[in-house]
Amino acid sequence: MTRVLYTGTKNASSWALRAWLALREQGIDFEERVVDIRVPQRFENLARIREFSPPGAVPVLVDGDAVIFDSLAIMEYASEIGAHPLWPADPVLRARARSLFAWVHGGLSNLCAQLSFESSFYADRRAMTAQEIVESDRLCAVWERALSESGGPYLFGELSLADLAFVPVACRIVSHRPSLGGWPLSQAWCGRLLARPAVREWLDQARALPVVVLADYHAVD
Repeated sequence: MTRVLYTGTKNASSWALRAWLALREQGIDFEERVVDIRVPQRFENLARIREFSPPGAVPVLVDGDAVIFDSLAIMEYASEIGAHPLWPADPVLRARARSLFAWVHGGLSNLCAQLSFESSFYADRRAMTAQEIVESDRLCAVWERALSESGGPYLFGELSLADLAFVPVACRIVSHRPSLGGWPLSQAWCGRLLARPAVREWLDQARALPVVVLADYHAVD
C-alpha cells in the first residue's frame, strides 16, 4: 500500500474526519495512521509530520511521491480519483457547493470557536449560548434553503463534498441541540448524514476513546 492517510485522535480531529470520509465514500483504498494530537504528545508527534509535510498538521495524504496536506485538497483529490465526482455537475450548483465548503474551511463565522468537536463526545455537555443558537439557526436556514431547492436527500441532491464538510458541524449542533425545531429539512439531513456507515464508523471509534477535555468549554458567558 503506497497511499497513506495520517489522521488524528478521532474525537479531536475534525479536519482529518473530513478527508477520511471523502476517501471512504469514494471507495479508495488507503492505510490509516492515527497521530495522537492530544497535549502534551501532540507537539512531538506533529514535529514528525513536519518532516515530510510543511504545515506539520493532520490530515496528510501520502500517495506515492505526492504529499497532499490540506483537507480540502485531499477531499478534491478523492473526488477526482474515486468512483464518481463529489461535486455537482452543474457549474452554478458546483460554485454554490464550493462556497459552502469555503465557509466551513474559513471557520464558519466562529460558530465552532467555543462549541468544539471534542465537546460532541462529552457526557456533561453544556447548553448552547444564545449567540450559538443564533448562529446555528443562521446555518440551518442555509441548509434548509439548499435542501428545499435541491429536493434532497443532500444539500445539492446527491452526496457532495459540501455535505461531508459539514459532518463535524452537524455533530456539534445535534449533540448540543438534539431538536432543530423549525428546521425539519435540516433535522432530517443531519440524521441522514450522521447515519452514513462511514460516519458511524468514525464516530463509534471516537466515542470509545477517553474524552479530550478543553478547559474553556464551560467558561462561557
